[in-house]
Amino acid sequence: MSTEREAKVFDDLVREDAALEKLGYQQELKRSFGLLGMIGFSFSIVTSWTALGGVLIVGVESGGPPVMIYSWLLISAFSLCVAYSLGEICSAFPVAGGQYSWVAVLAPPGVARGLSWITGWFMITGILAMGATNNFIGANFILGQANLCFPSYTIERWHTVLLAYLIAFLATVVNIYGPHLLDRVSKGILIWNILSFVIVITVLLACNKNKNSASFVFHDFQNLSGFSPAFAAILGLLQSAFGMCCYDAPAHMTEEMTNARREAPKAMILSVYVGCITGFGFLVAVCFCIGDITMTAESTTGVPLIQIFYDSTQSLVGTCFLASLITVIVLFCANALMAEGSRSLFAFARDNGLPFSRIFKKVEPRRQVPVYAILLACGVQVALNSIYFGTLTGFNTVISIATEGFYLSYAMPLLVRILARFSGHAKVLPGPYTLGKYGILLNFVGLVFLLFASVTFNFPTLNPVDQNNMNYTSAAIGVIGLISIVTWISTGRKNFTGPEVGVANVNVEHGQSVGAEAMGGESYEGEPIEKKWIVS
Repeated sequence: MSTEREAKVFDDLVREDAALEKLGYQQELKRSFGLLGMIGFSFSIVTSWTALGGVLIVGVESGGPPVMIYSWLLISAFSLCVAYSLGEICSAFPVAGGQYSWVAVLAPPGVARGLSWITGWFMITGILAMGATNNFIGANFILGQANLCFPSYTIERWHTVLLAYLIAFLATVVNIYGPHLLDRVSKGILIWNILSFVIVITVLLACNKNKNSASFVFHDFQNLSGFSPAFAAILGLLQSAFGMCCYDAPAHMTEEMTNARREAPKAMILSVYVGCITGFGFLVAVCFCIGDITMTAESTTGVPLIQIFYDSTQSLVGTCFLASLITVIVLFCANALMAEGSRSLFAFARDNGLPFSRIFKKVEPRRQVPVYAILLACGVQVALNSIYFGTLTGFNTVISIATEGFYLSYAMPLLVRILARFSGHAKVLPGPYTLGKYGILLNFVGLVFLLFASVTFNFPTLNPVDQNNMNYTSAAIGVIGLISIVTWISTGRKNFTGPEVGVANVNVEHGQSVGAEAMGGESYEGEPIEKKWIVS
């Protein structure tokens, strides 16, 4: 039995290496992740219920609990459309570049490299900014507990920044010296994550003696934003959108998975399902237990969720225990985001997409990790965390940039997939999983949602708008877009390569295919293509 299992693993590795070589790359990273480990890795980044806790007040002020809960279900449904669509593409093209690599392969030839370049910039910006955001959240949770236990202690901005630096440095050390532990750690943190969720909502509901009414949770509209009710409800979507992103993580780790074409899509989809369920349960529990909204929002801990824990338990020990459960998740999330960010930088450098790409695409041969890309990811996270030295508004903008960067990078593969169908350049997706006739519908629904959310991220959240609460996301995204265009014109169009495009074209309208890898034929190593849904 052991010999048969080893032979199967070897066959899987050969097939995955062959799939990567077909895209023009050599296998350099060590394949150690299985399905369960990758689900844990992905969900440790998505961690919807803890992410929702970090932006709780946005939802409370903009529509209140009903908007928070119902918009979460709506956002989760749309996110599944996106995840299914991306999973189908990932199954066909399992490469660490993820979204930008897919755009290079799927877009009409005349614009493929340029759109791939822009997608890469937004993707990397989103991943690295999300890493910085996570470091900041972790620092807030640690310092918030210190303030709760020692009320005389005042949290200063520089305390938060230095602690965020420490979290980034620890994640860097683990990624460089412990890459072989990532799969086992990810399995462990998945169990920790689910158990923590159960413990938190159970303790909250059991200890809180002044629960809100069902009408408050599911019916009563709250509007403290200063905008009209309709606009406030749209703003309430921001919390849910922030809580449901980053599920592309398995795509950037495919070159470290033993059976990436089958398991990476499953990990993406299942992380969204788990996130949807845990996020819904968490929101309902918190909305029943939240106390005075103003006092919660202005808590000296700097973390409204810690104040909710204390109001419910009336215990310093109990509050710190619950907050510590989440802090552990955030710390492991920092490690996963560092891995995802560094692999994305490595892939982009491998395609000559970065300055000094020759350095950042190097893989340390003994540990089989991109050390210089990891150090670069750490450096960028530290730089983004440093913004908090100067302004709170500036760092809130970093949070919006992170989310919008992800959403725009998700939108681009779906956009070019749709455009290719109408321009006659549609390509076969020769992976083990296909959405079949439902693909175009899911692509379209997912794209409309992503574009709508990307516009919403630019709205201010409080009225009247002034320099202190203005949302500068549109300006920041514009600068990133401008930089990507300028660098494309100056260097990118000469040096940027992208994956090799050798996939068959298919005439969608007449159902005709050209080439050896048509939908009914053979995939990379003569393995029959299975026409079925990603999760089945």
